[in-house]
Amino acid sequence: MSGSDLWLVFGGKSGWIGQQMVALLQTDGLRVASADSRLDDAASMHAELDLLKPAFVLNCAGLTGRPNVDWCEDHKLEVIRVNVTGTQALIDACFTRNIHITNFATGCIFEYDAAHPIGSGIGFTEDDKPNFFASFYSLTKGMVEQTSRFYPNMLLLRVRMPLSDDLNPRNFITKISKYEKVVNVPNSMTILTDCLPAALSMAKRKLTGVYNFTNPGVISHNQILDLYKQYIDPSFTYVNFTLEQQAEILKAGRSNNELDSTKFSAACPEVPHIQQGIIGLFERMAVNLGVSGKK
Repeated sequence: MSGSDLWLVFGGKSGWIGQQMVALLQTDGLRVASADSRLDDAASMHAELDLLKPAFVLNCAGLTGRPNVDWCEDHKLEVIRVNVTGTQALIDACFTRNIHITNFATGCIFEYDAAHPIGSGIGFTEDDKPNFFASFYSLTKGMVEQTSRFYPNMLLLRVRMPLSDDLNPRNFITKISKYEKVVNVPNSMTILTDCLPAALSMAKRKLTGVYNFTNPGVISHNQILDLYKQYIDPSFTYVNFTLEQQAEILKAGRSNNELDSTKFSAACPEVPHIQQGIIGLFERMAVNLGVSGKK
């Protein structure tokens, strides 16, 4: 399969977001292939691009670590090869072949600070430089953003704490529902059902540059878990602890921030505010799980 209208998805075979993008492309009737090459193998990556000659590339691949980003602290060279040199090589290879590439990145490269305090409504913009370095994963993602943002063929989407309509292990809701204790901090988040179709729309239009790829507004851990209890499991309970107490049990720090969604909302006004979108998510999740829903 090759040709000028082909979409090639890295991470399309086993990646959580990649598989969803493949399904969206197929539903839209577009020609799509999932990449066989890996980001840490530049030769095979170049060969596949030359063989298939795609018009669009979606990079949904990368190392986040299992079961969480703490894994990256002990596997730094692997993370660099994929998240930094591999991702950069793919973007550059697409540039030299005149291919539009959408790179699914992260917004977990910021943390609340004096200029962006919690609850202020002042979010980090696309032009702000990373200020969060307590996680090696976030450090690598911030590094590649600062260099790749100069490529005129690239659309970079900053995903944050992705939420889905099921209980996939990668779903932020699934993760925090299984924690013994949770912090309660408002954050910008990405509802995939709302945002992934927007990503496809943006790629079709060949938009470029950096976008904060989150639903407008913020939502806290407690708000999400209260809705989980209300819609999914009435017997569910949770316990809070402080950020300081959380830091004592983690190998790497965790990013908490609000991203400014002005630019993304202008490009994709159909994406709802997080406080509205989260209700739709739990309504769909209740149906998907076959539970009775809101009590």
